[in-house]
Amino acid sequence: MKGHFAAILLIVAGCLALAVNLELVEIDLARIARIWWPLIPIAVGIALFFTPGEPKP
Repeated sequence: MKGHFAAILLIVAGCLALAVNLELVEIDLARIARIWWPLIPIAVGIALFFTPGEPKP
């Protein structure tokens, strides 16, 4: 799950950045990043919480 979460996050961020550069959507990424940056550590924490650990012997 941890590897998939990072991959999906990078794909979504790249697609969004490409759409903005191609002027398909008009989004102020800097403004969004300033407002919503706390969601990043929250999402990483949730992903780590639900990632199964190594089995105990």
